[in-house]
Amino acid sequence: MQERIQKILSARGICSRRKAEEYIERGLVTVNGTVAELGQKADPETDTIEVDGAVIEERKEMLYYLMNKPKGVITSNVEKRSDDDVPTVRDLLPKELQGKIYPVGRLDKETSGLLLMTNDGVLAYRLTHPKFDHEKEYEVDVADEIKDGQLRKLANGMTISGEKTKPAVLKRLDINRFTIALTEGKNRQIRRMCQKVGSPVNRLKRIRIMTLTDDTLPEGEIRLLTTKERDTLLESVNVDL
Repeated sequence: MQERIQKILSARGICSRRKAEEYIERGLVTVNGTVAELGQKADPETDTIEVDGAVIEERKEMLYYLMNKPKGVITSNVEKRSDDDVPTVRDLLPKELQGKIYPVGRLDKETSGLLLMTNDGVLAYRLTHPKFDHEKEYEVDVADEIKDGQLRKLANGMTISGEKTKPAVLKRLDINRFTIALTEGKNRQIRRMCQKVGSPVNRLKRIRIMTLTDDTLPEGEIRLLTTKERDTLLESVNVDL
C-alpha cells in the first residue's frame, strides 16, 4: 500500500514526519534511486527508500533528557491552552527545550516516574514498538496485601480486552508492594492487570527504562543524560550514533 514517504520514514523510526519533510526538501531521500519529492508516495513493501548518509551525521545533534514526572501531569508535547489548568510534561521543560524534545511513550496522569525526553526518532521507535521487547520497570503499591498466587497470575500474563499480556518479571518488596518489568505498554496495563486479580493500584511509579535508572532525581525535574548513559542506552537497543 502506498503512503507518503515522510510517514514511512517516521514509522521506521528514522525521524519525525516533520524532519522527514526537511530531508526530502534537501534532496536526501531517494525512491528506487531517484530523488524523492515532497508529497510523493511509495510502497514500503516494494519500493527501495534510502536516506543519505548526511542524516547519520545529524544524529550527533540528538538531545537526550531524563524527567521524573510527577503524578497529576499529562504526558503531552502539545502547547497548553491558556485556559487549561492541567499541566503537561512540556510545561516542566525549560523554555529553550519546549518543542525541541518530546516524551518517548506515555505515563498516564496518575502515574509518576521516569520519562525519556528526546528528539531521536530512531530511539523512540525502538523503545516504543512492541516488536523490540524492551523493558520498562515499575514500582507498584496496591490497596491490600497481595498474595503470591496473585503475583504469579500477573507474571504469567492474562487476557485483557481480548488480548493476552506478555509474561512479566515481578519482585515482591512488601506485603502490598512489588516491582514489575514489562516489555509492552498497553493502555493502563498494570492498573488493569491488578484490578483483574483483585488488587487495585494505590500508587504506580516507573523506576527504569531499559538501562536508565535514577532514584535521586526530584519530581518535576529534568536532566541531561550523561555520555555513558546515552551510549549504553543506544547500544542496548542497537542504535548507532
